[in-house]
Amino acid sequence: MTWKTLATTALAGCLFAFAGQAADLRIALQDDPDMLDPAQSRSFVGRIVYASLCDKLVDINENVEFVPMLATDWSTSDDGLKLVMNLREGVTFHDGEPMNAEAVVYTITRNMTLAESRRKSELASVDKVEATGPLQVTFTLKKPDASLVAQLSDRAGMIVSPKAAEAAGANFGANPVCAGPFKFVERIAQDRIVLEKFADYWDAGNFHIDRVTFTPIPDSTVRLANLRSGDVQLVDRIAATDAATVQGDASLGYAEAVGLGSMGMYVNIGNGDNAQKPMGQSKALRQAFSMAIDREAINQVVFSGTALAGNQPWPPTSPWYNKDIPVQPRDIEKAKALVKEAGVDRIAVTLKHHNNPVVTQTMQMIQAMVAEAGFDVSLISTEFATLLNNQSTGDYEMTRSDWSGRPDPDGNVHQFYHSKGGLNDMKYANPEVDALLDGARASSDPAERKAKYDAFAAIVTDELPIITFGHQKFLYGFTATLTGFEAYPDAMIRLKGVKLDN
Repeated sequence: MTWKTLATTALAGCLFAFAGQAADLRIALQDDPDMLDPAQSRSFVGRIVYASLCDKLVDINENVEFVPMLATDWSTSDDGLKLVMNLREGVTFHDGEPMNAEAVVYTITRNMTLAESRRKSELASVDKVEATGPLQVTFTLKKPDASLVAQLSDRAGMIVSPKAAEAAGANFGANPVCAGPFKFVERIAQDRIVLEKFADYWDAGNFHIDRVTFTPIPDSTVRLANLRSGDVQLVDRIAATDAATVQGDASLGYAEAVGLGSMGMYVNIGNGDNAQKPMGQSKALRQAFSMAIDREAINQVVFSGTALAGNQPWPPTSPWYNKDIPVQPRDIEKAKALVKEAGVDRIAVTLKHHNNPVVTQTMQMIQAMVAEAGFDVSLISTEFATLLNNQSTGDYEMTRSDWSGRPDPDGNVHQFYHSKGGLNDMKYANPEVDALLDGARASSDPAERKAKYDAFAAIVTDELPIITFGHQKFLYGFTATLTGFEAYPDAMIRLKGVKLDN
């Protein structure tokens, strides 16, 4: 059965089930999210669902500035060791329980202690969190952490109902209960996630959609076809090659934003038996692989010139980019020399990637490019959640993965490159890198942080546990009857102020 058939069948079921409701919004996602527990999840599309389901302590605006959400204001002590947050009054969770200081303390503690939590490294600087009033929490830090407010603007700061989380334990994601504008209704894996408007939401008057259905459709061509037919009204990340088509269709709207993240390939350095393979053991081979890639060609062919070639966790347009290490043009002769330096003529490599057409096209280009340097790459296409699980368990030699990006530079590097990072699936460990990342996190001086991130970039672009090759824009297509939608640099779909006219 094709994806088009699956998507059509699923969407037909949604249409039948929700017929007659005037403000039902159907959103086509590029992937199916992993578990819907902010403490455990790691997928990009899961964060899109959370934007409607789980309010955070802090949010960002379109200029990537931090703004109040569940916390109305916050302040840091002069020594940087205490962060005090005052909370919004009159907020309730979807189960009717109050969202107060005790709930925040419970959630943060859960994020720090739950065995399955992936938020531990993001909150590693926190010594304790206390309720210092009914609607006030105080974070006491082990050391200053300039990134903490940024961490609380994402999954680490999504507050969950203590009653529901305590009852569910590690299975909370099967029926998540948060304090967002929409509450969970149902989930059918690889089919749909359904949310409905929460009448008691603290800002309910600014939300005009009654029900949201997220449907995973990995094929970008099928996503666009569903949009043009009216089966969905908003598409998460249209292909760059489809941007002109959407812009030229009077029945559709178009929006875009430059992302904060990166595209790259992870190399298994120390995660189980697969780390013993040549790519994980040889820096020279990783360098050769990187040098054999024509990054700008990928941008032009796959992304129609909308992306940026890259070699660091942040794009060349970022103030955190180390300009002393620019993106180098492809150097196939030097790549061949490095392969020989590693003691081989040709090397077989297995590379897993998401079964998305754009990703597949990218990997096929890279496969052909590196073949000229001596790499015989076998590509394995897999569903996204499976890919993430393979990365976590070490069931890979190399994988291709994206990172959507975070507003603070720490959020783009610490959890990946620090030896105790929650998303360090490579199991890369370098004490000097750990010290630089910890030092940058602890400093509130932008110049000092920049110097440490520059030194960090010099190391990881040499050792290459992740081979970064670019940074892309986030492109959206939607029906012209959808108004009020804006694209944000963090690529979250925010439905505040969005209306759908049938």
